[in-house]
Amino acid sequence: MKDQAELTARTPPEIDEAASDRRLGESVRLLRQNMGLSLQELGRRAGLSIGMISQLERGLATPSVRTLRLLSLALQVPISFFFEERAEGPAPRYIVRRGQRRLLRLTPSGVLKESLAPDAPGQMELYELTLSAGGSSGADFVKHQGEKAGYVLAGTLRLWLDHEAHLLEAGDSFRFPSTVPHMFDNPTDAPTRIVWITNPVET
Repeated sequence: MKDQAELTARTPPEIDEAASDRRLGESVRLLRQNMGLSLQELGRRAGLSIGMISQLERGLATPSVRTLRLLSLALQVPISFFFEERAEGPAPRYIVRRGQRRLLRLTPSGVLKESLAPDAPGQMELYELTLSAGGSSGADFVKHQGEKAGYVLAGTLRLWLDHEAHLLEAGDSFRFPSTVPHMFDNPTDAPTRIVWITNPVET
């Protein structure tokens, strides 16, 4: 009960989801154009349909965690590139204060990502991931180069690795090569919080 109360207390305020989708779509479109890619070429590289990418760029759809990861790989940027802008004010080079975390809300998927890493370029992506009841990374498995690890802070995480489900509770941790087909979800009616680490490797 305490964990659930803390999760509720930590929930960020409601935002304009349509505006957030438009901002994310604009980021994808500008990246694609700067790389000189057509919708067809980006779709081919990411393994996504042209219609899906077009809807995302126009702010008419919210990507799943899986879709965003595929786009980040195709566009050669970390997922943190798509996070909301940091609140105004100077930020330490190596430190992220709790009130200065940048957020990424994938509301339809029931996912909130908070960046725990500074904005400076680095090899690791570090997040606090909150999964609402029934939240998931998406309906399909994904695999790519690199490695992932994590630690369950509260709630229950169902982690699918090579089509085998593993149920993790608070205090459990994991690490696996990202080449293993994977997805995850929260099969319970209470929120789940995870520290999530990704070390992508360029191919």
